[in-house]
Amino acid sequence: MPLPCDLLPPRRASLILLLFPAAVAAACSGDPSAKPGGAAGGKAGEEVRVVRVEPAAEAVLPRVVSVTGTLAAEEQAAVGMKVAGRLSGLAVDLGSHVAAGDELARVVSTDFELRVRQAEAALQQARSRLGLDVDGEQDAVDPEQTSLVRQARAVLEEATLTRDRARRLFEQELVARADLDAAEAAWQVADGRHQDAYEEILNRRAVLAQRRSELELARQQLRDTVLRAPFDGAVRERHASPGEFISPGQAIVTLVRVHPLRLKLAVPEREAAGVKQGQTVGITVEGSGAVHEGRVARLSPAIDEGSRTLMVEAEVPNLGGALRPGSFASAEIVVESGRPAVLVPASAIVTFAGIEKVILVEDGRAVEKRVRTGRRAGGQVEILEGIAAGAPVVAEPGNLAAGQAVRVAG
Repeated sequence: MPLPCDLLPPRRASLILLLFPAAVAAACSGDPSAKPGGAAGGKAGEEVRVVRVEPAAEAVLPRVVSVTGTLAAEEQAAVGMKVAGRLSGLAVDLGSHVAAGDELARVVSTDFELRVRQAEAALQQARSRLGLDVDGEQDAVDPEQTSLVRQARAVLEEATLTRDRARRLFEQELVARADLDAAEAAWQVADGRHQDAYEEILNRRAVLAQRRSELELARQQLRDTVLRAPFDGAVRERHASPGEFISPGQAIVTLVRVHPLRLKLAVPEREAAGVKQGQTVGITVEGSGAVHEGRVARLSPAIDEGSRTLMVEAEVPNLGGALRPGSFASAEIVVESGRPAVLVPASAIVTFAGIEKVILVEDGRAVEKRVRTGRRAGGQVEILEGIAAGAPVVAEPGNLAAGQAVRVAG
């Protein structure tokens, strides 16, 4: 550090003045700008950044469990014909919406129509053998009123009279024993024929029931030549084309029910205790910012040992068809209706290398605070750890650095 000029010895001062006139003159003049290595202005000349500050707000937010899952159809079926045949037409295609009972496809029905006629003729024949009207629908019949049984009963009654008469004459010793034995034998034959006639009518009645069932089966097979939707839904996939020969059970279309949808979620074990049936679930899907609401419908009775998660299913209404089965979804299960929370603007969060921070203003300087964020609520972000409610947070820090001088905008 140079000595003041009034403290230098006279001879040494003269030498210095000869060798370094400019430096000595500057030192003696007291000009601070001429100090070796000095920065002009120091802190007085530092740039001050004007910032907008918003205090961290305290609000009440529901406590939620955030999980991800997949939307699945409530019902899905690969629908096929019950009968074999050549496919004559398809009434739907990929994406077609159908109601329960709507026609999906049909096969050529000529063979099945002929089987119905064959069964109708066999039924008429069976009804005729029982003495019923061939075109009637009532199949009940009293065996005793049929001609076959009445004829056998008349023969039996005649044989009974003949036997009784032979007994009286034999008791009066007017006929031989052989005549009585012949009358007894004739009665037994007549009685057997009457029983046989009765059983024949029962057999014919059973045949009638069989023919009636065969006719109903033929009619059902004819109806089965038309494939109908088992439930309301949409065609997810088409497997066949007109002209193909279709085997029973072969898939023709895959049908899915799109309302409601079933959301399958794997809830971590640590959060599983708070999840209950009936709780509200907020759902968002990739490519859409809309939030859809559902409810917890089913919970697995056990924790999966491999993943340490609880399988949960939620039902999600989808009347407008905005959601699609198979979509990846993010869900928030509301496990507690109200919970105090600290909120800051989303623009106040600075993320670097996976670390989240906010910038506060303290004593006219920018101060970084590391935070842990939670849910987003509109343009606000929940702060779980790091700052308290009321902390002055820079709303839009941009490239503002820690320690930089700042002035809060009025």
